[in-house]
Amino acid sequence: MATARRPEKPSAIPPNLIPSSSPAFGTPVHPINPRRTAPIRAPPALKPPVRATVLPIELPPATLRPLAFRTFTKKYNLTLTSSALSALASFIGKHCGAGWREEGLAEKVLEEVAKGWKKDNGQVIVEGDGEVLKRILKALEGSMSGGRIANASNLGRQSSFNFGPDANMNGAPSLESRPSFDHNTSFGMSNLDVADKDEEEETLKDPREWIKVIGAFEQPKLVYNVSKKHFDRSTTKPSLFPDPSHKTDLFRQRYHTVHQRILRNETFQAPTFSAARSATLSRTGSVAVSGMNTITPVANLLGRSGSTHLLLGMITISPTGTLTLSDLTGTIALDIQHARPIPEDGTFFAPGMIVLVDGSYEENHGDPTAGSSTTLGGTGGIGGTIGGKFIGFSVGHPPCERRTETLGGGDEIEKNSKGGPAFGWTDFLGVGSERATGPRMNRIASKLLTPEKAHNVVVASDLHLDVPSALTALRTLLRTYSPTPDEAAPIYPLAIVLMGNFSSKATLAGVPGAGSIEYKEHFDALASVLSEFPQVLAHTSLVLVPGDNDAWPSAFSAGAATPLPRKQIPELFTSRIRRAVREANSEVWGLGKKSGKEGEVIWTSNPSRLTWFGVKGEMAILRDDVLGRLHRTSIRFNKPDADIDADLEELEAMDVDQPTQLEPTPAPQAQTQAQIDSDTLTARALTRTLLSQSHLSPFPLSVRPLHWDFAHALNLYPLPSAVVVADSEAPAFVVKYCGCTVMNPGPIDGSEGRRGREGRARWVEFDIRAGVGVVRTEG
Repeated sequence: MATARRPEKPSAIPPNLIPSSSPAFGTPVHPINPRRTAPIRAPPALKPPVRATVLPIELPPATLRPLAFRTFTKKYNLTLTSSALSALASFIGKHCGAGWREEGLAEKVLEEVAKGWKKDNGQVIVEGDGEVLKRILKALEGSMSGGRIANASNLGRQSSFNFGPDANMNGAPSLESRPSFDHNTSFGMSNLDVADKDEEEETLKDPREWIKVIGAFEQPKLVYNVSKKHFDRSTTKPSLFPDPSHKTDLFRQRYHTVHQRILRNETFQAPTFSAARSATLSRTGSVAVSGMNTITPVANLLGRSGSTHLLLGMITISPTGTLTLSDLTGTIALDIQHARPIPEDGTFFAPGMIVLVDGSYEENHGDPTAGSSTTLGGTGGIGGTIGGKFIGFSVGHPPCERRTETLGGGDEIEKNSKGGPAFGWTDFLGVGSERATGPRMNRIASKLLTPEKAHNVVVASDLHLDVPSALTALRTLLRTYSPTPDEAAPIYPLAIVLMGNFSSKATLAGVPGAGSIEYKEHFDALASVLSEFPQVLAHTSLVLVPGDNDAWPSAFSAGAATPLPRKQIPELFTSRIRRAVREANSEVWGLGKKSGKEGEVIWTSNPSRLTWFGVKGEMAILRDDVLGRLHRTSIRFNKPDADIDADLEELEAMDVDQPTQLEPTPAPQAQTQAQIDSDTLTARALTRTLLSQSHLSPFPLSVRPLHWDFAHALNLYPLPSAVVVADSEAPAFVVKYCGCTVMNPGPIDGSEGRRGREGRARWVEFDIRAGVGVVRTEG
């Protein structure tokens, strides 16, 4: 039986719509496949999105360097370290793959990292070893998909890359994770870059919020890189028991700092354009341009007997007791029998100081009594002792450099300068650089530091708590700044710095009446005096700096010079003072709305730094008898047979911006004009010596011991806005030299060498807005 044939079903549409490649249809041999599009499907609710995989590659840091330079340096004014570049290259090679350059994937990643670094850190140098860059890369890692940043727009709108445990699931930082401001501690620049700028400037209206005290052990250590001509952050952690090589590095860094400063001075630079510029080859082997000074290394004196040179080196004393001059290349005997100091009686010269010596070199010509051999390899210096001697004609200190020339910030200086500031992007104290934060800090300071109101920092020294007259003088000081009942808007000082010695005897050294119990009772007496002025305590920052007679170093030094820097006074003796400040805050502020920052007490090291508005202002504080040490170790020059009037005129031509302000001695009879002139010359000589040396203790370690790894805390480069040298042997003075105000308050309760009358107090008052200090005497 025949079955009915079922109709054939129409065939499915062939996948290729082009039936053939014959010439009749005019189709190509290799047809173009149609574009395939994936269907749009809703992702499962519980399954995470599938991310495109990227084949990782090994990207060399040198290959990424040009692109990173254009993004970080040219666009965002940031500097990448080698460790940061390696971290970025590893991240981009892992998450972007081979398309990092052709598809522009690496540029997007670098953009987001640069934005995150600017918002979270604010520093100019991007370091790869820190936690900030690691947090930024970790957040971006959760946002990478197929080599691209999935939520880059959300990351760019965040106010800070402060990634913490509260970060959201997408890897973007949450606004709630921003750290809040702590009003009980000194304000730090780390908080400045975290909060929103508008909110921050609206909240912090008290100038005390922008003041920070930096101890010597908290100050970052920078090392001068000779090849790069820049300061780099030290990679080794400072220690109280360092390697012996660090002792040599201490003086090497001092020499590099002074040497690079001199080479940028106008008198040591060759003119760029000159009508009659003739360059001649001098006997030193260097090209000498007329009108330009050239520094000759000590090692280059060999074979040049009878020639005149200008040397830069450190004054040292050889094992045989002769005076020598040392630099990084060698050491040579120094003959200053006919030398003349510049200026006469206007500065001090002592071993351990780096000086400029102009003179002539003479070989010994085989005389065994004239010195060592003429070959290098001796034991008298770093590079060896050179035979012969250098006869000095004149000796002077290196020229000082103003703060604006080093960091910038001064409009007049920057306009007249040829190359601009030398280290405008360098952060020397960890509070930000002038180029990065200076304009913003100047704008905030102009709003808060008004000309109608004084913004003073009060400094008093030698507060001997075991002497009743010192406590009486302290009451007089605090009473001066206490508000009167009829005073509507009292003006409180921003900070009151009280400096030691807090005991007239060496504490814990076996001296009768200077044990631990008595020492604790002395600070309890100080707390009782401070409690009498709660209004002052609640509106100011109390900073206390120890001296050589304070615990704990005095226990083994018996009052002698202890190694600097030294730590703050232990909390064991200061609990009562902290309690007095807390009670004053509770009494004055209570539970009401605060119109400013509460009072605080800060125990800091000696020396220490007080900064305001970031890098805008800086005050270096030191408690040490520097003048007496200079008198004991300074070199005496023979008086030349010259007109004395010419010497006085040269001394009066010293670069002093303002006249010295001296407070007369509180004796019944007035000082004679000769005594006033003597104190003025002493103040000027001390000021010029310290600022020209760019160091608070330019002495050998045998004269003033230092902790090798923490000696950088005594540097005066760049030049601070103010320097306080609490010296009980020097007269009270305020001198301004090269834009830096140098102050010595003297003992709080009397004159040098003897006590004043009861109730009389003396201190220094410094206005941070005007940069002017004055010695005040009350009572």
